[in-house]
Amino acid sequence: MAGQSKQAVGKGGGKKIIATNRKARHNYSILEVFEAGVALQGTEVKSLREGHASLVDAFATVDDGEIWLRNLHIPEYQHGSWTNHEPRRTRKLLLHRRQIDTLIGKIREGNFALVPLSLYFTDGKVKVELALARGKHAHDKRQDLARRDAQREVIRELGRRAKGMG
Repeated sequence: MAGQSKQAVGKGGGKKIIATNRKARHNYSILEVFEAGVALQGTEVKSLREGHASLVDAFATVDDGEIWLRNLHIPEYQHGSWTNHEPRRTRKLLLHRRQIDTLIGKIREGNFALVPLSLYFTDGKVKVELALARGKHAHDKRQDLARRDAQREVIRELGRRAKGMG
């Protein structure tokens, strides 16, 4: 590390977020989060580098001991030709066998879903943040909103008191 500039050190480390699933934390109770690689075809990577992707209706399923990401929308590469990919094709997630077995066991054990939270680049590789989650009921969502509003009010009040307005 000595002798290297800060720019050179920090360059390879960060993660560049491509897309996030903002509704996932609202619709699901997140229990555990995993990072998985995504098996992609040629023009999909180019489209992702331009920042085009949507996780809106995406979910993961288990088929034959493998985990697949479905409904992830990666639009066709704008400058591509007949070699372009299919935008909503099913993509394989890359995890260690032990992680896959753990996920399969937890899914069978309880009423859980695998929900993608975000899609990002790490060291030039596309990764997906995958959550083991349970769906929320309407009353749970209302409780979360009420709790968040109450917390926001407390923070506002503390800010007012600190400024001497309260």
